[in-house]
Amino acid sequence: MLSSPDFSLSQYEVSSRNGFLPEAPLQPLQNPYYAPWEAAARDLTASIATGKLRQAVDSLPVLSTSELQAESEWRRAYVILAYLTHAYVWGGEQPKDSLPPAISIPFLEVSSHLELPPCATYAALNLWNFATSSPTSDLTCVDDLSVTLSFTGTKDEQWFFMISVAMEARGAQLIQLMLDTIRAVTADDKQRVTENLIQVREGIRELGTILERMYEHCRPAVFFHQLRPYLAGSKNMAAAGLPSGLFYDVGEGKGEWRQHSGGSNAQSSLIQTLDIFLGVEHSATGDPNGQRSKTQPPVKGGFIKEMRNYMPGPHRRFLEMLTRNSNIRTFAMSHKLDSPVRDAYNAAVMAMGVFRDKHIQIVTRYIIMASKLPPPEKEPIRWNLASSTSDKMKSSDVNVSEGVSGTGGTDLIPFLKQTRDATKAAANYAD
Repeated sequence: MLSSPDFSLSQYEVSSRNGFLPEAPLQPLQNPYYAPWEAAARDLTASIATGKLRQAVDSLPVLSTSELQAESEWRRAYVILAYLTHAYVWGGEQPKDSLPPAISIPFLEVSSHLELPPCATYAALNLWNFATSSPTSDLTCVDDLSVTLSFTGTKDEQWFFMISVAMEARGAQLIQLMLDTIRAVTADDKQRVTENLIQVREGIRELGTILERMYEHCRPAVFFHQLRPYLAGSKNMAAAGLPSGLFYDVGEGKGEWRQHSGGSNAQSSLIQTLDIFLGVEHSATGDPNGQRSKTQPPVKGGFIKEMRNYMPGPHRRFLEMLTRNSNIRTFAMSHKLDSPVRDAYNAAVMAMGVFRDKHIQIVTRYIIMASKLPPPEKEPIRWNLASSTSDKMKSSDVNVSEGVSGTGGTDLIPFLKQTRDATKAAANYAD
């Protein structure tokens, strides 16, 4: 398929310039009909701070999605409704387990159109939530990026999300390279495969360099206590106050209970593209105590593969296409140890393992260690993912991490370590 003249990245809404990011930042909805949504989004941070967010959402009219035209408008609507949903659920002293029709009805329709679940996914928080300082801004430079919506209004939140956007932009340069490498394997072009794998390794290292910039402007206490609670989903969140998930009320006594994971970097199509290209196989479920929700059937391939359901439909289909065509690991393993191809492949895999080591270090600092830090002054008392985690960690040693849930609903540190170990295991240093 990769050699077909009909194949193009655009059919998967992927570009060689921006990768999985849109070609241009999303703009506010210009149709006056959607002014109530845009106004609520504009006032989001202030409404949360004053405790008036839920009142503002409850007063919204039920708007139709029939006025949405271009895909960019559907995406903007998705971002707004995702933010309003998570602010409504987590923005009070106690979480709300029922979403009003003014949000539920359009959000379910918009989500269906975009082939996404109705929650704050990586697409809503990162891919479709960035703005640039100028039309010529370098998207790999975090300093030139800003968010379009914010829960907290802090530099910390903006920096946290824009680190991922910059990584996505840098990773865009690797996508064509990986596809070209797959073609080179088909042509048995060992030199081109080797050269490309060396470039992929360097690209992964650069992703790690961008990731480590997190420490510059994102304070652990602010992230843990002020931002992270809003990223939580409705799955495996009983301890945080949602034992049954979230009820999507569509009016007239109708609706349904749903359980969805919250925003997670596991929902990044770029990171999964690298895994698939390198032949890394993940099986960790990430479920606390190994238990799955009774309403969630098991997913072959574990939590990582399950997260593809939280990606835009075209991106998910890109990963499926790549899975069918991926041939790098088999090709590399067919060459002897110490051969250029085998060495280049192993080095690329280990670079990915180091990247995951850096991610674990960040999670440890921003969640495990941050759970021991007091919340910022004047932070209102709320029961959410932060307070429930802090309560659990009060009598624990700082190095004890089991049982701490991620926003995606995973048993966080054990899951990340299993994922890291599975990545490094793809390399093979024995004949």
